[in-house]
This record gives sequence, structure tokens and C-alpha cells, in this order.
Amino acid sequence: MTGNLYIDTRGACTEPVTFTEAVIDGLATGGGLYVPEQIPELSLEDIGALAELPYAKRAAALYRAFDIDLPGDIIDALMERAYGDNFDDERVCPITSLNATTHVLELWHGPTSAFKDMALQCLPKFFSASAAQLRDQGKLGHNFLILVATSGDTGKAALEGFRDADGVIIGVMYPDGGVSDIQYKQMATQAGGNVRVWGVRGNFDDCQTGAKNVFADEAFAARLKDEHGIALSSANSINWGRLMPQIVYYVSSYAQLVADGKLGLGDELDVCVPTGNFGNILAAYYAKRMGVPLGMLFCASNENRVLTDFINTGTYDISERPFVLTPSPSMDILVSSNLERQLFELSGRNAATIAGWMSDLREKRAFRVDEETFARMRETFVSDSVDNATCLNTIKAVFDEHDYLLDPHTAVAYQAAENLRGENPVLVVSTAHWAKFGDNVYRALHGIEPGAALPEDVAALTGCALNELIAQETGKHDLPRGLAELDELPIRFTDVIDNGTSEIEGAAVRFLVDLDNDHTR
Repeated sequence: MTGNLYIDTRGACTEPVTFTEAVIDGLATGGGLYVPEQIPELSLEDIGALAELPYAKRAAALYRAFDIDLPGDIIDALMERAYGDNFDDERVCPITSLNATTHVLELWHGPTSAFKDMALQCLPKFFSASAAQLRDQGKLGHNFLILVATSGDTGKAALEGFRDADGVIIGVMYPDGGVSDIQYKQMATQAGGNVRVWGVRGNFDDCQTGAKNVFADEAFAARLKDEHGIALSSANSINWGRLMPQIVYYVSSYAQLVADGKLGLGDELDVCVPTGNFGNILAAYYAKRMGVPLGMLFCASNENRVLTDFINTGTYDISERPFVLTPSPSMDILVSSNLERQLFELSGRNAATIAGWMSDLREKRAFRVDEETFARMRETFVSDSVDNATCLNTIKAVFDEHDYLLDPHTAVAYQAAENLRGENPVLVVSTAHWAKFGDNVYRALHGIEPGAALPEDVAALTGCALNELIAQETGKHDLPRGLAELDELPIRFTDVIDNGTSEIEGAAVRFLVDLDNDHTR
């Protein structure tokens, strides 16, 4: 059973690999990213019929459409575990319609209250099943260290997804001082015997670059294998196993809107995604490729507007671009890893071209795409950026008009959608519960400028206590339990490390040694 095979975006892999191998490897040899050889095509009838199924069965049906090399009964069982009572709404990702043409896709009903749960309740289960199958086939004889760089939400979702998983340990790096109090406590209090968290001096791009450099260090990989029986893998969106669950919710959402009578089957739906690493909007592109009648894809940026400038000009340039801290920190990213997959598709899957552009980005901190690729991009993507003040003003305006509370990332998407929309209805992708970013929601509701100090009595509150205050003021008492109880949990992880390759590798080795010592006691 081989199924649909996977190739890499830079053409460095001599042979395509199976889905299970792509998930286990994470990053392809030579630094490229895996993509499937075949993108399945769905009829409108196929898409509409999904609405008759519960979410887990919709996901299983789409994984089967991709012809992955796991048995159907295993796919079904894994999806039932991924999308069950770990979500606080049986619909998993319900859609709230603010009016007849503006629909909000709520992707934050999972255990960590962020959209990353949609993928990271799923990926770890498929990772473990893939590893087990490869072991049975004699293709695998080691365990794994999942190394994750996070701008805030991926880290907690990955920790929760891989907690106490067999044959896997996980280490997460976040930018020290660059995440919210709630995000920090979610990670620092993480339960599990196989987890470790490090603050990193620098910003998210420093964390992500450090992780990539560790993955590229062949000598370090050999040392891990020889001394610890461990191989590195990734749960970041460079892993195809992270991206596939995201494709599912776009196909599912279209089917649901049709079933709810808010779209006619075949009507176009535009989608607006708050975008940092480009994985979430790339998943919408793949859904469109599969036959879902999505119209334009709106790429919403914050003040770190590298993607907006790229989509508008065809030039990706971070050579002299400042890194801006914003109220939407999960989008504070300058190097968007998944853009590589998108450009691979838009360039006609020209691996040599992609390798050249990625080399230019690495060496010159900039690249420019050719006119044909740029034209193809403009057929599907438009983009706008939303400044910090407008982001906060949008939270207040939407609350006043619709009695609906947005987090800052969703506010960026909502406002960009308003700026870019045409005749089509729009699906605004909501990526986090507002309570993950209570400080900036409070600023928004009280007319306090971005970055300005909160009143002393409010600033003295923990993130949890501030959320309670906002809930009392707004009547929005839907505080997720996992956020509300954080102050009661002990802080387990306080280490802060430098962002160099050797420092990260040293921290990883100390983690492994500590685990080895625990096992021998």
C-alpha cells in the first residue's frame, strides 16, 4: 500500500516518500517541504455531502481522498480521538454569522483555545500511527524529539497534543518576553513527563531560524541517533501532517454554510485569514484546488506587512525590514515558511526555481518572483495590512455593533476583509479565543492606545484575573476552563537560552540526559 506519494519543493529528494514517511521526517532532505504528488479533486456533490457527517468523519473522508498509506479503520479511529470531547463544541469549529455575508469560522474550541488545536490534536495521533506502521515495516528503529519554535500558540497546542505520547519527547522554544501572560503560563505549566519548554532571547524569527539550523546540522543528528537513539522531527507547519487538518476545515466550512442555507452549492465564498507563517491561508488554497468554490483569498497582515508587500509587488524583502511587536503576536513573523509551498504550486512546481529563491532569501534576505508566478498569485490572493491602532479599534467596533468579541488576530482579519471584500460573502477565520490576549482586548474596549500602560490596578492583575474583569464588563462569560485555571497551576519551566544553534542543541541534549537519568533511577 503506497497511496499518494510526496515530493519536496526544492527537488533534493531522489525518491518520493509516503504520507507516513513525510509526517515522520517533517522537513525534507535538503531543506525543502513535502507536498503530495496528487491533489485530489472533489465534485460539488462530494463537498455538499460532507455536511451530513460529524466533523471527525468529514476529516477522515478527506484524508482518504488524499489516499494516505494508513488503513481506513485506523484513519477513522484517529479522527474520532482527535475531534471528540476534547473540543468544547460538538461541531468542533462552529461558524457564527455576524450578518448575511460575513461569517466567522471559530477555530478555537479545542483544549488550548487557539486554531493550532485543529491540527495539533490530529497530527500527534497520525505521527504515532505512522511511526508504528514504519516500525512494523522495518523502516524505523528509533524514537523522536519534536523540536518546535512558537510565536505563542503552536507551542502549547503541540505540547498538549504530544503530552506523554509513546516514543516521542517534545521541546518548545518561544521568544522570551514576546508572548502574552496567558500564552507563557499555558506553556510553563504544561503537564507531562516528556515535555520541556525554553524561552529564547530574541524574536520568533530567531527561534524559527535556530530550529531550522538545528534540523540542518547533520553532525548533531548523528550524535542524537548514536548516543540517545533519537531523531529530530517537527510539529511546525513545515510538517505536511500539520497542514492537512487545516485543509479539512475549509472544505467542511463551505459544506456547512451550504447546509445552513447561507450559501448556494457552487456559490463563491471569499476567505480572509490572519497570516503569519502562511500555513493557514495555504490550506485554503489547497481546498480551492480540490474544487471548493472559494473565490479570492485575503491575506491579512499586521504591521509586520512582509506578506502584504510581497503579494502586492512580487518582491519578498526582509533585508532592512524592522520587526514590529503588535497586539497580534502570533503574526509577528518576517520569514513565512509555508510561502515556499505556495510558490512551488504557483510556479508550476518548479523545484529549481524554488531552491534559487530560497537561497536568495537566505543569503540576500530578499527574492523576487518572475512575472508569470506573480500573475498567478494575483489571480487568487489579495492582501492588506492593519496597523495596531486600527486592530484595537476594530475589536471595539465589532463588539459595539454585533455584541461579538474578537481577539486581536481575528480583528486584523475582520478589518482586512472589510477593506478588500467585493460582492462575495466572506469567511473570516478566527484563530484564537479573545481571552488569550486579554490585555489588548481590554485596551481596545477602553480606548487605550496600543502599547500604552494599563491602569495600575488593571496592570497588577494576572492574565486570568484580567479575563474575569473583561467577562464581567462585557457579559462574555465563555472563558475556557484551560485558561481560567492557569493561575492555580505550578510553573514548571523557567529556562531562558540564547538563540544560537549550539545553545539550542545544548538545551536539547540536557533535556535528553535528564530523561535518561529519570529512567535509570
